[in-house]
Amino acid sequence: MQTVETLNEGLKRAYTLTISAKDIDARVDSEVANIAPQVRMPGFRPGKVPANLIRKMHGERLQADALNSSIQEGVQKVIADNKLRPAMQPAVELDEGFAFGKDAEVKISLEVLPEIAAPKVEELGLKLERLTVEAGDDAVNEAVERIASQQNAFAPHAESHKAKTGDVVVMDFAGKIDGVAFDGGTGEGMKIEIGSGGLIPGFEDQLVGLKTGDEKVVEVTFPEDYNVESLKGKPATFDIKVTAILDKSKPQADDEFAKSLGLEGIDQLRELMKGQIEQEHNGLTRTYMKRKLLDQLAQSHDFDVPPSMVEAEFTQIWTQLEHEAAHEEDKEAALAELEKDKDEYRGIAVRRVRLGLLLSEIGQANGIEVSAQEMQRLVMQAAQQYRPQDRERFVQYIQNEPMAAAQLRAPLYEDKVVDFLFEKAEITDRAVTKAELEAAIEAEDGEPKGHVHGPDCDHDHDHDHKPAKKPAAKKAKAADAADAAPAEAKPAKKAAAKKADASAEADAAPKPAKKAAAKKAESTV
Repeated sequence: MQTVETLNEGLKRAYTLTISAKDIDARVDSEVANIAPQVRMPGFRPGKVPANLIRKMHGERLQADALNSSIQEGVQKVIADNKLRPAMQPAVELDEGFAFGKDAEVKISLEVLPEIAAPKVEELGLKLERLTVEAGDDAVNEAVERIASQQNAFAPHAESHKAKTGDVVVMDFAGKIDGVAFDGGTGEGMKIEIGSGGLIPGFEDQLVGLKTGDEKVVEVTFPEDYNVESLKGKPATFDIKVTAILDKSKPQADDEFAKSLGLEGIDQLRELMKGQIEQEHNGLTRTYMKRKLLDQLAQSHDFDVPPSMVEAEFTQIWTQLEHEAAHEEDKEAALAELEKDKDEYRGIAVRRVRLGLLLSEIGQANGIEVSAQEMQRLVMQAAQQYRPQDRERFVQYIQNEPMAAAQLRAPLYEDKVVDFLFEKAEITDRAVTKAELEAAIEAEDGEPKGHVHGPDCDHDHDHDHKPAKKPAAKKAKAADAADAAPAEAKPAKKAAAKKADASAEADAAPKPAKKAAAKKAESTV
């Protein structure tokens, strides 16, 4: 093999690799010798088929395999000989005029990672403020009351009781359009709280005043945006029979209620709620500190980053934002507003990549790594998002695809580097309210947060950074998704089948009593 460097400009490299026809042919001869003992052909004893006949039978495949293996070996040799650290997979192009029997000329182009001098952490002068929130009695009481409100008790009203707003009506129903029953329009024992807005507009109002045993014909019109095409905008009638009217009441948050949840008493429930609140507050505190840490690192480091990594990062950010804009009420306006900020988002991608590379260098320089046990735990956790029959395939995929494994490992590795830097930083504590902490985080919405990409990442993560107050991202779906474990485990380009959406069939069914707005919110992965 012969290699000639054709480009060395900034982070870009290009080479021409020449593989002689003699080398390719030698690989074919070697493979013929390897498979000869297994080849069977009428008229020849096993293992005695002449090499020229084997070449005639399998020559095309053997030549292709020999060429591919030669190219792969050549690319790896170029990387090793020139001590390159590719930012992304090298682009490899075989000369269009190539034919077997001739030398193969291969063009290799790639971008390399910049040389970054890992800073001495002690010299960074990191100073951080830790905003802490106490899990006070009021917050704990509110959490306990919220749990109680979710455990509503139902008691039947007297048969003479007339249904009113807040009551739960139990009914059987049969829906018709133009006097003809339609699929999904019949049911028994359906419970609906009057005033909840869970039914087609106008349906619940017609239940007011009914008593147990009453029958009535309810007249409604399906909304134009109903989730079943054949029912959109159609007038319908429902023959209903009220089988019970229930009084909904919230249980008292006391020992008896706590014991109904399997606990020893209300004190244990309060402790559990306090622990959950503290965990939530700690998460908010860490988010704020991490953003401030990344700010300081970004301000003190500036170096060129590989355009291919930036483009991959930008594509991820942009795809997510386009998805969000597509679900806004005015889709076209949201997309147009987003387009105005495209350059700003590209700048965000540059910063993310730079921070990722910097964190990676700091981690390597300080011996930070993800252990085999930690990696195994990550794989097992990620596998749970797949159907049981697909989990083993997912595990095998991660084991066989280094880039997918790196993608899975990257968020944990980054968190470990961040924790290491926290330990080295000068930290001062300040007690604040939860509202103040959330306001501080909101004020930082224009800064990167969550996962940033390093060289061991497959650039397929959800992202959580956006400029502050952009209309297309008001709901901040991307802003808070980066740290969610399932979202980080998305080597789904080749992976085992995705989880089936268990609710899809139910949402598609033409249940006439459900209005379109009651559908489950779409995922923003």
